[in-house]
Amino acid sequence: MTSEQLNTALYKKLYAEQEKFKSMLRRSSPGVVMQYAYELVMREDIMLSIEENDLTPKQCKALLKQKEPLNDLFLAWENGESNHMQEILSCIENKADELHSLLKSRTSRECR
Repeated sequence: MTSEQLNTALYKKLYAEQEKFKSMLRRSSPGVVMQYAYELVMREDIMLSIEENDLTPKQCKALLKQKEPLNDLFLAWENGESNHMQEILSCIENKADELHSLLKSRTSRECR
């Protein structure tokens, strides 16, 4: 198989796994759906990354051998180190600074 074919096969396997996961959520209570909301979103992001980026044939083959590669990838993401909370804080601080500057300029214009 070519690299493109392997990447396509991997995406299809991940897609089928995700559809099974979503089907389980559709049959679940709202409380269970809320409990798994983060996992659903992160799994979608993993799939988007796989769709937009090619893995090496070696990487594809390794993931294709797994029974539930999407679950394995999610667990690796969840257990990995991430700057996620720092990125959120940075976004909050940047927006607050932007709003502060905007309010400050409005106040100085109104004082004239």
